[in-house]
Amino acid sequence: MTPSLRPLLAFVLSAISLTAADGWLTDLDEAKKVAAKENKAILVDFTGSDWCGWCIRLREEVFDKPEFKEASKDFVLVELDFPRTKKLPEGQKEKNQALSKKFNVRGFPTILLMTAEGQPFAKTGYEQGGPVKYVASLREMLKRNNAAGVKAFQDELEAESRAEELGDKVEEAIAGPVDKKDLAAAEAAIEKVLKEAGAKGELRINILARYRIGVIARCKPGDFDALLKATDELIAEAGESPLVPKLKAMRDRIEQAAARKKEAK
Repeated sequence: MTPSLRPLLAFVLSAISLTAADGWLTDLDEAKKVAAKENKAILVDFTGSDWCGWCIRLREEVFDKPEFKEASKDFVLVELDFPRTKKLPEGQKEKNQALSKKFNVRGFPTILLMTAEGQPFAKTGYEQGGPVKYVASLREMLKRNNAAGVKAFQDELEAESRAEELGDKVEEAIAGPVDKKDLAAAEAAIEKVLKEAGAKGELRINILARYRIGVIARCKPGDFDALLKATDELIAEAGESPLVPKLKAMRDRIEQAAARKKEAK
């Protein structure tokens, strides 16, 4: 190879390794440079592109649609992939895993919205409704792209961490009632643990969202009306909490499941 061509080829290969399909970067550090230059926020998609069903649906229903290109006006797009069969460029797997650990990603797809400096200020995932609705939701969350939004997001993460610790106590308390399909006793056990722990605000909503909905599903399987009623009560109690979008997304999934059951009859 002509020596003068080597630097050019290296540059081209580097650019390819940093870019996924349709304008998605695959390197967060590179995205931060672009975001700073263009004065944009960053959207990071933690995905399992070749095995995660919800990830595939999100890409097909939203990210691959022309309407989603509007989001590129507001965000630098980054895909951090965790495939099972597809091979990533050398070193990419380790970098992605390190970022997943850093941002405490527990499932896929996880969509993090970040400042140009790489500070998260909002989180979402799969949402039903197509690209127009999704972009509208992203733009609403974009209003948190400031110091207050970053702090609120950190507070939310801390609430989730505390909820994990308290969740162990709840699991132990509800085990017996759930085995007996005793919903009233299970709900009473949850409230008892919350009261004893003095859980309020975000912590209380986190626990109720996880366990109250769960015990209803386990004690009264197929009772979507009960699930929707409980979710509506949670949304009302949450008020203006940052958890409300998650609760509404959960409600959408419950409605979708109810509709599928109705169609199957």
